[in-house]
Amino acid sequence: MNLDYDVIIIGSGPAGLAAAIYATRANLKTLIIEAEAPGGKLLKTYEIENYPGISKIAGVDLAMQMMEHSSLFGAKTEYGAVNNIEDHKDYKKVVLANKELTCKAVIVATGTKERMLDLPHANELIGKGISYCAVCDGAFYKNKEVVVIGGGNSALEEAIYLTKLVDKVTIIIRRDQFRADDLVVDHVKENPKIEIITKSVPHNIVTNDGKVAGLEIKNVDTDEISLVKCEGIFPYIGADPATSFLKDFNILDENGYIIVNENMETAVEGIYAAGDVTKKQLRQVVTATNDGAIAANSVSRYLNK
Repeated sequence: MNLDYDVIIIGSGPAGLAAAIYATRANLKTLIIEAEAPGGKLLKTYEIENYPGISKIAGVDLAMQMMEHSSLFGAKTEYGAVNNIEDHKDYKKVVLANKELTCKAVIVATGTKERMLDLPHANELIGKGISYCAVCDGAFYKNKEVVVIGGGNSALEEAIYLTKLVDKVTIIIRRDQFRADDLVVDHVKENPKIEIITKSVPHNIVTNDGKVAGLEIKNVDTDEISLVKCEGIFPYIGADPATSFLKDFNILDENGYIIVNENMETAVEGIYAAGDVTKKQLRQVVTATNDGAIAANSVSRYLNK
């Protein structure tokens, strides 16, 4: 039968875009499907300082460069959410809301979704004081006080970015030490606009006229409740893999990450995965692009058999 594409790549973060570059250079008819905007987590990252060959670059700039590069050799892009993949052995059917597309192989590079703040009315306050993207919304809090929840690299990097706009950033972490790189931690501790509160978790959101006016926090040792005045809350409390459309395949671990081998192959022939969506130790831009290159090369070898 005549198939629409040789390979369909689901997701256009660093892993998906790298896969597109390698797939099209191997002369494969390639489609990228993106549910939101090209670039993935790069769009929410203020600065990147650990991508080899580029000492410092804005996340959105690197995303646009990768997107342009991915289309040089003919990769096409469509926008929409994938609802399901059907495995027909010698071909795959990718099901979207308004169409179905066929291909010989699929590379899943859908990354992860941020966990929502689990407090009463938190979802109702998104855009009214709660944001999951400092780069996107930081300007709305100019000269105000904000809270960042989380102790990983993302939380600390976004806290540093926010200090360029706001009067004060208070970082709330559950433990008494950070999970971020030492260099980032040092930058946070040296910043006079940042206050750090340890061994505390969010307890309740205080509002005024339908907007965030503060955050009650609870000490994990004493259960003491205290109030942090703020007009913005930026939670960075982890992420979950975007793999709900793969639930019928036996290729996910207990946390929903895709299990792959060193060739980015899943247990289903013709289905590959790359980037943050896979079960792995290190989730960085450089490891995502590595995965994408390997996945595309594996697809090329599979189709040449």
